Amino acid sequence: MEANKKEIATLGAGCFWCVEAVFQDLRGVESVVSGYMGGEMKYPTYRDICTGTTGHAEVCQLTFDPAVISFEDILEVFWHTHDPTTLNRQGNDKGTQYRSAIFYHDETQRELAERSKAAADASGNWANPIVTEITPAETFYKAEADHQEYYNLNPGQGYCSYVITPKVQKFRKQFKEKLK
Repeated sequence: MEANKKEIATLGAGCFWCVEAVFQDLRGVESVVSGYMGGEMKYPTYRDICTGTTGHAEVCQLTFDPAVISFEDILEVFWHTHDPTTLNRQGNDKGTQYRSAIFYHDETQRELAERSKAAADASGNWANPIVTEITPAETFYKAEADHQEYYNLNPGQGYCSYVITPKVQKFRKQFKEKLK
């Protein structure tokens, strides 16, 4: 492997504000960008996505250093920081834009994602089967500026206080050895 080579992971696990808040704290993750992937419309906006008719998922695209954190470790955090058994829903967020998804960037990521999903499903951690889709990465559309760093810039906002903060606290406790 080439030294200092960075990799990209693209994950959908409900609201991208939640996903961003979790993954930006992981050692080895150098950037987390909120956006959209998996739909038909070119250059969708948040307003478009919220209709649930574009086919896009809210995703975060992570740039990470595989010498510091592996794709498998990223997937371990992914499985444990959302409910991968609810189809098109995370908590009160409902619609295809909130689906659980792994968009793989190469064949190695596809194989690792499939293996990780099978292991997670067999683990007994969830009462219901995992419904996470594993599909090829498509065009990534970066979300509008006001959706980037959302939690960091709006910690007192209601959704942040009641939904994201408890998720981040649970993540930090469970994965403290992987934090920056």
